[in-house]
Amino acid sequence: MSNNNATSVPEAYPMNGGDGEYSYTKNSSYQRAAANVAQTLIDEAIAEKLDIEDFSSASSNVFRIADLGCSVGPNTFACVQNIIEAVKQKYGSQMPDFHVFFNDHAANDFNTLFASLPPERHYFAAGVPGSFHGRLFPEASLHFAHSSYATHWLSKLPEEVTNKNSPAWNKGKIYYTTSPDQVFNAFAAQFRTDMAIFLEARAKELAAGGMMVLIMQTIPDGIHQSRIPTGIMFDFLGSILMEIAKEGLISEEEVDSFNIPVYTTTPNEMAELVERNGSFSIVKMESTSPWLKVGHIVNNTQQRLARELRAGMEGVFKTHFGSDIVDQVFDRLNDKSGKLINQLESSHKQGTQLFLALKRK
Repeated sequence: MSNNNATSVPEAYPMNGGDGEYSYTKNSSYQRAAANVAQTLIDEAIAEKLDIEDFSSASSNVFRIADLGCSVGPNTFACVQNIIEAVKQKYGSQMPDFHVFFNDHAANDFNTLFASLPPERHYFAAGVPGSFHGRLFPEASLHFAHSSYATHWLSKLPEEVTNKNSPAWNKGKIYYTTSPDQVFNAFAAQFRTDMAIFLEARAKELAAGGMMVLIMQTIPDGIHQSRIPTGIMFDFLGSILMEIAKEGLISEEEVDSFNIPVYTTTPNEMAELVERNGSFSIVKMESTSPWLKVGHIVNNTQQRLARELRAGMEGVFKTHFGSDIVDQVFDRLNDKSGKLINQLESSHKQGTQLFLALKRK
């Protein structure tokens, strides 16, 4: 049976697995804090807009939830439990069975995920390997889909940004936030393609009346990309790579052929993409400011910031440069993190997270 996936296999850069010093399990407090900011909004969206009568007449009394881009935990477990508690409030005494699907790329460390499943959970759990840039589930089989800090990853890097003959060649940089418009446009075009595929797949998988919540990094409309914290951090990592190249440990060509396949959307752009898809209504869209609530990450210890970045970004660096250079990059980041913290202090932190609740028409 065909699953209608995209024609090319998406690139996969999983978060660091296991539970070691640089693991995502121990270094994902920003993502956890960001999800906590959205918790009340999820509760409100479910309470106000989820219509359980659409599902309760079904022959199977099962409520199916998918967390897309779940990584290795523990954040996904907290998000799922919050969703289940909110849904229980809607059902009252007529409680369904809950079936939760934890999805991520096949390269994700599912062993760590499964080993750390909450022992007292009141749901059935399953892992679903594969890219969410394509179909993952049978038609109309899901009642609720959730994705937090995952959809900013592109399915692939725009080819033109590493092509010397392209006007979008991103020479000497690894991200687009301080690059020419042609580079930005290439990233934006890839994101729009990916999100169109993502929304089309979820429209087929969600039952009528089902809901989807996306929590995404965003940039307020009218604010330049170079002013957001993620852009500042990625540019800083790019400067470290160029420093290593000038010392001859890697070639500048290796840096020129490397870009971080991540894109930060705007609220208007997402609204347009949802409208173009046509299968969802926007029931709640709100920009929040988790960076204002997680100052401990950048003000606690310099080492903490370096570990958080390494846990999330090591995979994409290791794939391109190898393990030895990864150690060089993040050791130098650790040494220079005081300078990065100073730059982050002046970044734009208001409205850098988008909460988007959609309902399947």
